[in-house]
Amino acid sequence: MSEAPPTVHVVDDDPAIRKSLFRLLSSAGYSCSCHESAEAFFKEYTPGGSGCVLIDLDLPGVDGFAVQESLSSSGTGLPVLFLTGTGNIPASVRAMKAGAVDFLTKPADASALLSAVEKALAFDDATRAVKSTCVDLVERLETLTPRERQVLDLVVIGRQNKQIAAELGTAEKTIKVHRSRMMRKMRMPSLAELVRAMVGLDVESKKS
Repeated sequence: MSEAPPTVHVVDDDPAIRKSLFRLLSSAGYSCSCHESAEAFFKEYTPGGSGCVLIDLDLPGVDGFAVQESLSSSGTGLPVLFLTGTGNIPASVRAMKAGAVDFLTKPADASALLSAVEKALAFDDATRAVKSTCVDLVERLETLTPRERQVLDLVVIGRQNKQIAAELGTAEKTIKVHRSRMMRKMRMPSLAELVRAMVGLDVESKKS
């Protein structure tokens, strides 16, 4: 079953702007879903889907910043682009610090807007790829025996077989066997790749 294409979620209370953005994005080949408010967006949005959110900052009720914060805190991680008619430097700085991909003011140039959307979707793709890799890595880690995991942790921090054997109170040849099995289960072509993967997993776990 193929994965659904990424969707650009437009959230704006102005129907004319929603219609204009829908036409622009659809003509550029993007799947587009329009919502008149933040509440409507959250009611219709299914978490886990790929894409990005193109949202007006000054929405009635729940504003754009609240939507950005909610997506971030929920772990959805859907990239956010702000499009507003009342933008200012403090607002743009706040948005970018909170992780917004871009901050555009109305009326936005069509090419600039499409470029920002493409950037947001590329960011979403990259983020999902990293998360997928981490999930796969965790599944491989769960196949290790407790001793193999001990060996892995010590190998990653640079311990040699002789040092690991002394630390774990066993023979060096036994460590070699555990290390070989560990590398096979982790399906890593080299020790360097294993170290990079484990460091990446640690970084991602600290973000979540």
